Amino acid sequence: MAANAFDVGDYVVYPKHGVGRVIELQNEEIAGMQLELYVLRFEKERMTLRVPTNKVEAIGMRKLSSDKTLKEAMDTLKGKPKVKRTMWSRRAQEYEAKINSGEIVLIAEVTRDLFRPEDQPEQSYSERQIFEAASSRLARELAAMEKTDEPTALAKILDVLKEHAPQYYNNGDEE
Repeated sequence: MAANAFDVGDYVVYPKHGVGRVIELQNEEIAGMQLELYVLRFEKERMTLRVPTNKVEAIGMRKLSSDKTLKEAMDTLKGKPKVKRTMWSRRAQEYEAKINSGEIVLIAEVTRDLFRPEDQPEQSYSERQIFEAASSRLARELAAMEKTDEPTALAKILDVLKEHAPQYYNNGDEE
C-alpha cells in the first residue's frame, strides 16, 4: 500500500468541487473488501465527501497549487481577455470544463475572460454565474494558500482584474 498522499488537515483540490480539507482517514468494509477512504469537508457547500484513496488519481484530486502555479494563475488574470465569437452555449461548456478541470491556471483564464469592468455593458445572467463560479473557485484556493479567507482572496483577485482589464476595454476615448 502506497503511503498516503494526503494527511488529515491538508487542503486538497477536488476538480468538481474545489478546495476541501481532509478531516479524516477511514477504513470501511464494502462488499467484503477493506477500503481506505479520505473524508473531505467542503465548508462552502457544507458537504462531506468520502473518496477511496485508490481513486484519488483517477479523479484528479491534488494538493494545493505550488507558489509557481499560483503566480502563473495571478499573471493570467493580468492578460488580455480572449473572447471567442462562438455561440454562448458552446463557450459556456468550455468555461465549465475549465472550471471542473480543477486546474488553477485554466480557472484564472475563465475568471479573466468573463470579468467586466463597471463601465462595460452588463453581462448576461449565465455569464455572471460562470464568472462567479470561477472567481470563487480561484479565491478559495488562493485563500487556502495564503491562509486568509475567501472574501479577502476574492478582493485581491478583483483588484488585479480592475487594474489590468481597463486597458483592454478602453478604445482610447478617455472621459
